[in-house]
Amino acid sequence: MPREFVPAVEKGLKMQKEDGVLAHFPTVDFRATLIDGSYHDVDSNALTFEIAAKACFREAIRKAGPILLEPVMRVETVTPGDYLGDVIGDINRRRGAIEEQLERGTNIAVVAPVPLSEMFGYIGQLRSMTSGRASYTMEFSHYDPVPRQVAEEVIEAAAKAKAAASA
Repeated sequence: MPREFVPAVEKGLKMQKEDGVLAHFPTVDFRATLIDGSYHDVDSNALTFEIAAKACFREAIRKAGPILLEPVMRVETVTPGDYLGDVIGDINRRRGAIEEQLERGTNIAVVAPVPLSEMFGYIGQLRSMTSGRASYTMEFSHYDPVPRQVAEEVIEAAAKAKAAASA
């Protein structure tokens, strides 16, 4: 394969990885190696190699068993001890896992990793159950695999959105 077509293959891979194969989210943590390729003096051009790279990427990634990842936040909720049980229960309902509880004067800080998708509306719920006496901070921690049931819902919703857009 002539070297002049290698940039077209790279471009095809980069474009397809941004669109992904599951719910059109970008693909991460993979490696691709161009080992060989064939060409035809008349019919080969950069566009055909770009299209071929996209098709190869989609096929290979599907065979590799891709998974959806979700951002997980490190959440620290500071609450008076009277509301500790309610705060812990709410974090558990949000798929959080309590890592530690720290004393902060008369309050208790609860530290837990919680998926970002579960944190929407948290401040309202927190203020409601603690009479406005608790607060929280969160920062990005890492990515974790999405539970199978949630992943299926996300993929199905993306497929419906794509079908509606193309209709």
